[in-house]
Amino acid sequence: MKSTEIIVVIGAGSIGQAIARRISAGKHILLADLRKENADVAEKVLMDAGFKVSTAVVDVSSRKSVHALTETATSLGNISGVIHAAGVSPSQASPETILRVDLYGTALVLEEFGNEIAPGGAGVVIASQSGHRLPSLTPEEDHALATTPVELLLELPMLRNISDPLRAYQISKRGNSLRVKCEAVRWGKRGARLNTISPGIIITPLANDELSGPRGDGYRRMIEHSVAGRAGTPDEVGTLGALLMGSEGAFITGSDFLMDGGVTSVYWYGDLAPK
Repeated sequence: MKSTEIIVVIGAGSIGQAIARRISAGKHILLADLRKENADVAEKVLMDAGFKVSTAVVDVSSRKSVHALTETATSLGNISGVIHAAGVSPSQASPETILRVDLYGTALVLEEFGNEIAPGGAGVVIASQSGHRLPSLTPEEDHALATTPVELLLELPMLRNISDPLRAYQISKRGNSLRVKCEAVRWGKRGARLNTISPGIIITPLANDELSGPRGDGYRRMIEHSVAGRAGTPDEVGTLGALLMGSEGAFITGSDFLMDGGVTSVYWYGDLAPK
């Protein structure tokens, strides 16, 4: 009897769902979120669309919780895909929480699931365009974000005394893409692939929180001055995620894909460039 393939989706938001819908036909989705009610709502949507779904509660900032999720997943079948889309934004949390969830939590997920991913499997991490706007980090700091053991990550000197949530978010998302480059080597030894997508402003509940928050004017300015002239949609991220996790992306691993409608290009070379 053929073993069940498990697609683990961490973060029950619209981006994770969009990727899962494109790659999970005939497979079993394990949908995990910090809030059970979020997972339950997403479960109904996916089940009504014909997918087989189970749910779980996970706190990505807790090793015990993430490890328990890996055990749940392996009890259901072989983990063939991991979509890590959980996180908090600068308007939603303190710098300490952002670093704990977005930076440490992502590194923890990659380590724990890297121990269990099946041969031929693939993972994708949702980072952010924000990680591409940190010219002040040194090569040594980049290396530390990529390679520091998970349990020592939050002790890095560069992370001390960060008072700005946006700075914490930028460093976390830079760390996500760097960590993926490093972890892709280890995942590759199991015959699996791992990549990062760094979206720009994608209209999700998280983005709407930012648009209605203290940084809303800045977000609208980015959209106005972007090359695309609009925000993106979860389905557009889903299309790229499906490529990276499917057979057509078999030669792609350890890579970060910036998809922001050209905002970062304009930030460095256009109307948004520092004067």
